[in-house]
Amino acid sequence: MRNSAKAILAITCSLCAVWVSAQTSEASAPSRSEEWVASDPESIGMSGKPLRDMEEAIRAGQFKKIGSVLVARRGKVVYESYFEGDASTLRDTRSATKSITSALIGIAIADKKLSGVNARVLELLPERARKMQNPDPRKDKITVEDFLTMSSSLECDDWNDASRGNEERMYVIEDWAQFILDLPVRGRMHVGERPDPPKYGRSFSYCTGGVFVLSEVLQKATRVRTDHYAQEKLFGPLGITDATWVYSPLNIPQTGGGLRLSTRDLLKIAELYRNGGVWQGRRVLDEAWVKVSTQPHAQIDDQTEYGYLWWLKTFKSGGKDYPAYYMSGNGGNKVAVFPALDLAVVITSTNYNTRGMHEQTDKLLTDYILAAVQ
Repeated sequence: MRNSAKAILAITCSLCAVWVSAQTSEASAPSRSEEWVASDPESIGMSGKPLRDMEEAIRAGQFKKIGSVLVARRGKVVYESYFEGDASTLRDTRSATKSITSALIGIAIADKKLSGVNARVLELLPERARKMQNPDPRKDKITVEDFLTMSSSLECDDWNDASRGNEERMYVIEDWAQFILDLPVRGRMHVGERPDPPKYGRSFSYCTGGVFVLSEVLQKATRVRTDHYAQEKLFGPLGITDATWVYSPLNIPQTGGGLRLSTRDLLKIAELYRNGGVWQGRRVLDEAWVKVSTQPHAQIDDQTEYGYLWWLKTFKSGGKDYPAYYMSGNGGNKVAVFPALDLAVVITSTNYNTRGMHEQTDKLLTDYILAAVQ
């Protein structure tokens, strides 16, 4: 590594030795002080060389538009570096927001504000049902779980430009939730008279609009606007005080994407899940919700499955398999947990809408971060 790169890395590591998050209000502040403690990689079962090699490769431009990388093992930071902005920069991780929405649904269920994942969406939003276009008994049966697993009966597919429910069509309409619920029921061609049943009994179709509808579901169930509920029930207990939401034209928080959080605050979300819903001795999420959210409910492809707005995949490095669940967003943004390794990783990137955006952050994970695990 060149001397300049070594100097940069040395400065970065010295700055992240200990950090204390911003003060929270007395009402929401955790009982214990918040801090990340940096640890030498070798002392916690990781090799420093692959991490140094990663630093050099990113700064040499081998990876495009990487904003930050933060790696923690057993709750201690082993690597932290910023390539765009700094530790205070709020990162637009796009659809990684969806996993935050999953957490809020779990909290609302634990608070007994929401009956459970089998609650029917149109029963919770009767005013939407009354003026809904394309009425269909199958739409009446859409549940919260259907939106959590991207498997509702609505014709909504963000990965298909021709889909009537593609999110780009939603954004030019004032009433996003009504736009989604007005969609017809989707259909699929198949070879042979009888289609093969989908794995886990659900047909995956990536639909940001369905996750946005959960914002209204949460507000109706809790009687609190979703961004305020998030601050009270999730961000406050984690000591997160700086979060910027995107809002619909009707001023409804966009729970499907665009929430801005700092890299360190994203690590808090990962660590909360890695610890089964506990943050610094305080339970924030039910352990059962963490478990059910990060187990497969739908299959995306041969390598990838989907939980409750969490992605599930096994990454391969050095001839070994490393199962993970992770938040994912446009640009290649990833907030990943590797349970068997006690490892949490945040990679932020502004490489939006480009070919290979997810592949390059996957490469950072497999070729450098997982390669550092001893």
